[in-house]
Amino acid sequence: MTRESDAGFESESESESEVEFDFEPSERVQAVPPSGIRRFFEIAEERDEVISLGVGEPDFAAPWAARDAAITSLEQGKTSYTANRGMRELREAIADYADDRFDLDYDPGEEIIVTAGASEAVDLAFRAFVDPGDTVAVAQPSYISYEPGVIFAGGEVLPVPTYREDDFRLTVDALEAAGADEADLLVLCYPNNPTGAIMRETDLEPIAEFAREHDLLVLSDEIYAELTYDGDGEHTSIATLEGMRERTVVFNGFSKAHAMTGLRLGYALAPADAVGAMNKIHQYAMLSAPTTAQHAALEALDSCGDEVRDMVDQYDRRRQFVLSRFREIGMDVFEARGAFYCFPEVPEGWTSEEFAEELLREQGVAVVPGDVFGTGGEGHLRVSYATGLADLREALGRIEAFVDEHAEGSEG
Repeated sequence: MTRESDAGFESESESESEVEFDFEPSERVQAVPPSGIRRFFEIAEERDEVISLGVGEPDFAAPWAARDAAITSLEQGKTSYTANRGMRELREAIADYADDRFDLDYDPGEEIIVTAGASEAVDLAFRAFVDPGDTVAVAQPSYISYEPGVIFAGGEVLPVPTYREDDFRLTVDALEAAGADEADLLVLCYPNNPTGAIMRETDLEPIAEFAREHDLLVLSDEIYAELTYDGDGEHTSIATLEGMRERTVVFNGFSKAHAMTGLRLGYALAPADAVGAMNKIHQYAMLSAPTTAQHAALEALDSCGDEVRDMVDQYDRRRQFVLSRFREIGMDVFEARGAFYCFPEVPEGWTSEEFAEELLREQGVAVVPGDVFGTGGEGHLRVSYATGLADLREALGRIEAFVDEHAEGSEG
């Protein structure tokens, strides 16, 4: 019922239309800035003929057998929820794969959870194990989502910088200098995004000893484990070291090595009580990972090993090409040995952001400034070689022209 406006009252509909309400984000959300990577993508989208070396995504399609399995599952009407923790047969296949490839022994019934991408697994771990006020040590430069994830969970981030002189490996000296002995959790990612660094078993052993001595829970993001090019190409998980399995959550998934980014499927390996805590959140927030993607992943583990090895071989050839070209250009570059990124230093006189923005504006090449990856990233660029050699050749040629032009300008 409405009041008569000619009697000196506004109608209810008129009154309601004037009511304003401002959504006020929580302090945790306000504390997190927008993604620096996405900002550069938005700038790149406004230009034509941009070559992007900024995306952390394979340029390959998922192996055909995996795609065919996904299609078949849809044709057969397999579109219902799966078990919260993922299809039993997929968890069994993950258990076999993790054991065969990385010597990780986990029970598929209680110690594996399948998630909507490895990113969900990381988020579940933060929400499951971080109490308000807890300190989470994060080895940096690092994947940009760790710090916001900690903040959203109510924790406090303790940056632990890694350095070029240490090949961007995490060291006990760095942990001690940062005060990580007082932390509650430690987050590390090797092979590393953005630097391409790896850690061998001998590098991980002192970190494991530090974690045991100071009773740290370790969250180990190993999404790039298959993309290891050093020596025999074998990746070592910190969870395989003495006394670490019981205090480590390992993250992995199908986005990188299996080129299944858009299918959003990852998993976590951890002791039963840890997986149980993560699943408690998962079953309320997500119910289960995408069913079609689980069928694709099952086939990927069963029959697509050759395709994965071929992709890794191609990444390695690209890696060697990009590293050699940066050296020819005269840009100092770290010898990346994992993932599909290299981490060159910008020439003297530039900040990372200035160099990346001018390169995009003048030459149409998109890279990511290193400062968005946290402490130690400034002065570097993250350059992805997850794109074809033809585009890499063109992009590096443009970068060379950009560097040469500005070097001549500074001399003049």
